[in-house]
Amino acid sequence: MFGIGDLFQWERFVTPTVIKVFYWLAVVISVLLGVTGAVTALGTMAFNPFAGMIFLIASLLGICMGVITSRIIAEFVLIVFRINEHLGAIRNQGAALGNQAAGYREQ
Repeated sequence: MFGIGDLFQWERFVTPTVIKVFYWLAVVISVLLGVTGAVTALGTMAFNPFAGMIFLIASLLGICMGVITSRIIAEFVLIVFRINEHLGAIRNQGAALGNQAAGYREQ
């Protein structure tokens, strides 16, 4: 997790930690909206069984799609930060190799 001091310093990214909270929040919202749609579909079945069944299936598919979409978006955000970390490591390796080469040239 991150500390309060991390909010005022730019040495470490906070988003990779916080994105997990937003992911779970999006999952909960998707499930709640899907359950609400399913309950409404059950009420609709009393008047029109075919439309109610279609609405129930759409609500259940909406839950699945909401969870999958939330996961994909969260992974894309995390991938961006992972790429940044890898590029930083490559830069540090290049700087270390450059310093070694400069040391050899001085000798």
